[in-house]
Amino acid sequence: MTTAENPTQPAPAIQVNDYDNFAEAYAALNETSLLNAYYERPAMLSLAGDVAGRRILDAGCGAGPLSAALRERGAVVTGIDSSAGMVELARRRLGADADVRVADLTDPLPFADGAFDDVTASLVLHYLEDWGPTLAEIRRALRPGGRLIASVQHPFVDYATQDPRPDYFATTSFTDEWHELVGRSAPMVFWRRPLHTMTDAFTAAGFRLTVLSEPRPDPAARELYPDDFRSLSTKMCFLLFALEVPADA
Repeated sequence: MTTAENPTQPAPAIQVNDYDNFAEAYAALNETSLLNAYYERPAMLSLAGDVAGRRILDAGCGAGPLSAALRERGAVVTGIDSSAGMVELARRRLGADADVRVADLTDPLPFADGAFDDVTASLVLHYLEDWGPTLAEIRRALRPGGRLIASVQHPFVDYATQDPRPDYFATTSFTDEWHELVGRSAPMVFWRRPLHTMTDAFTAAGFRLTVLSEPRPDPAARELYPDDFRSLSTKMCFLLFALEVPADA
């Protein structure tokens, strides 16, 4: 007898960071939420600027909303994600001819040296304990003069909202229990680190920081989310970086 047939039997536990278990629900939320659709994603696109004709790797592409937006602006986009469920949703969205594949950012990237003009990493690096190997691979896959555009949870927010308050200067993990997407606990583990540790990791990988951005929400959200818009307009939430590989590298 299945769990659905016997509601008294508990559902199987969801594994840590298992997006496959709620890919559809997360993709639907990401499409319209204030934090994603009207805050982080517009900020990423603003940092990317004119991408027409540029070869972009969307690292941690999820269901493909950022990939789609970049492609609409003329970029040639390749997407990777560690979740097979998310990759399937991205293929549905982007079309059968889209270059979207399952790949884990903790492994070597399946691309040649200098294959891309830009790499976008939207809210993905804070899942990683050690940024070093991942940034080295991203750096390898970028041409000289190429860019990494990344967003992460703001380290000051991670520090201020945790109870008990952690050591700001330590790199430590914490678990956030997501309930609303699947109707039961979905444990998500993130890694918090101080700002200087982030910038040191970028520098060690051969990147040069060009922009550090603390965005504000898109004004288009004012009428859709009036209360939350006012609140988010006066607070920090995510931190964005634009980084370059030196042209003479």
